[in-house]
Amino acid sequence: MGWPSLQRRAPAIPSLTLQKPQQITVEEWENKAPLDERERRSVARLKEICENRPFPAKFASETAVSTRPGTPSRQSPYPAGSPHTPAGAPTSRLHPSAYPPFTTAVALNDYLDVINASIEHEQEAHYRSFLHELDEYIDTCNAINERLDSVEHDVQSMLESWRSVESGSTRIQGASEQMLEERDRLVAISEELSFRLEYFQQLEEATRMLNHPGESLVLQTEFLHMIERVDVCFDYLTTHRHFKEAELYLLRFQQCMTRAMTLIKMYFVGMLKALQTDVQTRLANKDISDIAQHHLLYSRFQSVSAQVVPLLRELERHAALHPEDVSSLLTECHTAYFTVRRGLLVGRIIEEIKILDPERSELVELTRAGCSYLKLVCTNEFDLFRLFFTSGEDAIYRYLEGLCDYLYDDLRPRILHEPRLLTLCSVCTVIQALMVMDVEVPPTGASIEMHTEPPAEDPLARLQVSHLLQMVLQDAQTRLLFKAQSVLQSDIGYYAPKPGDLEYPGKLQNVQNPEKEQSQSIVPQTEQDSDALFRLPSQAVQDTWYPTLSKTIWILALLHDFVKPAIFQDIAQEAIGLCRHSLSAASDLIAGQSEAGQLDALLFFVQHLLVLKEVVASLELDYVRTERGIWVDGVTETLGTLLRSTSSLLRPTAIFSRRAQSNIVMSDAADPKIAIDSDLKRVCEDIISICTDEAIAPIRAFRERLANHTRTKAGTASAAQQEWGKPAALLEIDAKFKEDCSSVIRKWIDHLELYLQDPATVAVLVPPMQARIVEEYRVWRDLVRDEYEWGTADKLMREPQVWDFVREATGEPYGRPA
Repeated sequence: MGWPSLQRRAPAIPSLTLQKPQQITVEEWENKAPLDERERRSVARLKEICENRPFPAKFASETAVSTRPGTPSRQSPYPAGSPHTPAGAPTSRLHPSAYPPFTTAVALNDYLDVINASIEHEQEAHYRSFLHELDEYIDTCNAINERLDSVEHDVQSMLESWRSVESGSTRIQGASEQMLEERDRLVAISEELSFRLEYFQQLEEATRMLNHPGESLVLQTEFLHMIERVDVCFDYLTTHRHFKEAELYLLRFQQCMTRAMTLIKMYFVGMLKALQTDVQTRLANKDISDIAQHHLLYSRFQSVSAQVVPLLRELERHAALHPEDVSSLLTECHTAYFTVRRGLLVGRIIEEIKILDPERSELVELTRAGCSYLKLVCTNEFDLFRLFFTSGEDAIYRYLEGLCDYLYDDLRPRILHEPRLLTLCSVCTVIQALMVMDVEVPPTGASIEMHTEPPAEDPLARLQVSHLLQMVLQDAQTRLLFKAQSVLQSDIGYYAPKPGDLEYPGKLQNVQNPEKEQSQSIVPQTEQDSDALFRLPSQAVQDTWYPTLSKTIWILALLHDFVKPAIFQDIAQEAIGLCRHSLSAASDLIAGQSEAGQLDALLFFVQHLLVLKEVVASLELDYVRTERGIWVDGVTETLGTLLRSTSSLLRPTAIFSRRAQSNIVMSDAADPKIAIDSDLKRVCEDIISICTDEAIAPIRAFRERLANHTRTKAGTASAAQQEWGKPAALLEIDAKFKEDCSSVIRKWIDHLELYLQDPATVAVLVPPMQARIVEEYRVWRDLVRDEYEWGTADKLMREPQVWDFVREATGEPYGRPA
């Protein structure tokens, strides 16, 4: 950019004329041109600079150094410091000696004018010098300005050149970037073409390899790599069917894959046949040991598995991916494998079964030995099959079932014709033991389920022996079920009691302290057998039971672990119904033996119904068993509910509401429970009625006589005037009641204790009996109060006194108030 022009013209020097300067005071100057603080500082600074400014070089030789204008010296006629006065001049025009003596005022004035002009000139000399210096500075600045203009022009020229270069570089850069993008696009297209062409080019390599057949081809490492590449190419073209000729290449790749899988199948089948021939030749030697046989049958096959397992894995993988093309090849491999194994094992299995002598050997031992042997063979075969294959669950189990059929063909007829329940149960126990060994141990408290399906996520993780033994177990369970039903009908439903079976209460009186005798139950009561269905009292107590009850419990205990729950519940319901009917028939027979046998018959029925009810409870849920075994607190609770609520007869299912937490829900078990509870309520009420009727016989006789007299008293004397109705007769009746009531109640309680063998159960029946006696006495007393004069009834016992009397007659521990 340009610099402003510093050229200025020097002002003309005024002539040295004597003019009177215009006078202006400082105050006027300040008023006319006031300065602010900043301007004052600038003036002061400018003054300081001007005072210290050096003289120009042309005045350096002058002696005058004062900055103030010189004044004429008395010794010299020239003003001091004048730059224009020669230093060597002896005189000056202004010196008085240059003028003649002043004679006139005009001459003096002229002289004074000259002096004033000289003084003014001297005073302006510094300004002129400074002005000259400023002119030099202006010239220098003008020269610098011209130089700057030249530099500016050069810089502008350089900027224009730079802009031109920059514009050209930008165009070159854009062109270069465009060329690079084009190059990258072409490279990407080339790489993409090369990448896609690789999938098509693999077909030629795969075809070339498959055109060189031979047994050693499938064993080459490159063979599996070729299969892997063909799979990759096939999958790629499957997802890019829009490529040109993609369908044709897909077909050809499929043909290559099928051909490769066929080569694997052919090699595997050929290897099996060669191995079978070799093993059969060696097994033909009769002196071969069992260890050598096991080595030939299993170790030899295991040794060759390392070569064929990678090939079979590829075959299985392709069979899963392309079942329509490859699954038949895998099936042929399975068939060839099982054919070879069956040909090697069948002869040995038949020989081992003949050694067991299935015709004459004991059934349980035959089952145990035969199933154990077959389990070992099947386990070995399953492990060997897993070594070669990871699929084919159905095929391996069909093959193993075929091996088991050689034993089952002999074992099944023996089971179906076995008449003994215990033997059938033992057979089921043996089979279930083998199946339990095959089942993983469940958490504590969980039951082992025999019919669980194998894990779906890994079907070949381990051999499911239960799958192989299930058919035999079902045969044994079916036979056991039919035989048990037959026994139920013959030994319970149609049971004909023997003379000794109905000897009650004689059978109970022969047992001394049954609660202290050693328990000899048909179901063990040890801690190890705490999961048994029933825990029964001692054998002495069981001997007092009616045979059909013992037989029912025995059969149910046998069937519980060997029959499916649904079937077991049905047969248990049937058994309980038959047992209840047989007990009812036996009770009727006991009642018919003598007139006094009515109470014994009812107590016999109650005793057995209580046991049968606990059987139902044990079948319904996992009941809390005490040390008394089957005699639990549920008996007393049930009796108490039955006798406290008269509505329980109309709604008998109410007593089972506390068992809502049942673990085993019997599908149709309400009928036997309702029937048992109804019988219990009816029989208990009959037992209480027997005691009550006998105890209040005198009172009831008087009430009946009084009722008859009241109906026919027209024209006759009142009851109080009759011989049998006088107040004294009433007191005799009361005394008779007290005497008979005490003996009847004591005898009745003795019978209860003899049959029920449990004070808690007896204590449930006592309060209803006491309440009924007290009620009957109260009714009699109210009748006396209504029919006789005032004060007659006061001679009889009041209700609290009757309660005290009845409780005292009952005795300890049943006489205490509740």
